[in-house]
Amino acid sequence: MSYAGVSVHVLSEIDLHCHSTASDGKLPAAELVQRAAERGIRTLAITDHDTAEGFRQGQAKAGELGVTLIPGIELSCVWGGITIHIVGLNFDPQSDAMRAAEQAQSDARASRSEIIAERLSKRLKTDINLADVQALAGGDQVGRPHFAQYLLDRGLVPSMNTAFGKYLGAGKPGDVKASWPEMAQAVRWIADAGGIPVMAHAHLYKMTRTKLKACISDFIDAGGRAIEVAYGQMDSNQRGQMSALAREFELMGSCGSDFHGPNRYGLDLGVMPPFPADVTPVWHSWQKPA
Repeated sequence: MSYAGVSVHVLSEIDLHCHSTASDGKLPAAELVQRAAERGIRTLAITDHDTAEGFRQGQAKAGELGVTLIPGIELSCVWGGITIHIVGLNFDPQSDAMRAAEQAQSDARASRSEIIAERLSKRLKTDINLADVQALAGGDQVGRPHFAQYLLDRGLVPSMNTAFGKYLGAGKPGDVKASWPEMAQAVRWIADAGGIPVMAHAHLYKMTRTKLKACISDFIDAGGRAIEVAYGQMDSNQRGQMSALAREFELMGSCGSDFHGPNRYGLDLGVMPPFPADVTPVWHSWQKPA
């Protein structure tokens, strides 16, 4: 299978990075687990943004289908003024540390939503009813897509593309950055919950190699233990770079599709480059010896 000229590999058994409707994914957690089972994935982590609800909502279905569902989350944070994402794996979702992380991130997102509503109200010269936007989220996280849907439903824009192009995209009034915690705090939350902090898609951060190494060093100092080395649409060069960093810093490697839902590029659960043979897989830390 290939797209954009890049060969990819369907890893049929392990996907440790994907999203459900508990954050910005298109499928409810149960449907995501069902899709994973149909694709032959045996170990799955639903890593929704700033919430472990995907894991909680998917547990029953995973039990029915025999899929090993690992507790997962993807925490937003900052390092050196740059937004970084830290995936947490195999933690205790009921722990005080994880509950504190979810509450802090929820508060940051709520504050952001209020600012977006205020800015859009001013720009469009009409009141944006935040309660209605929250209703579109169905009780899950409110994001810019929900604001876009609200604008579309009320005839304030002709399309979702227009909503983002004029009001919600990068540099537009609704492009509001949340007050995320420092990376070290995000890592500590995961570690204190008994989980494994993983630096997500480090190849996508706009940093020089020297700066990225400094970031990884601070990540490790805070308790970080792994980095994604096989990720969705990562090409072979990026895979090589991330694998080299894993070896240099003696980090375990993680893998995941970052699947959010069906799309025209063909990315699906389990789609990622081959896992590098010379990097220790993160799942070795929780798998029982044969």
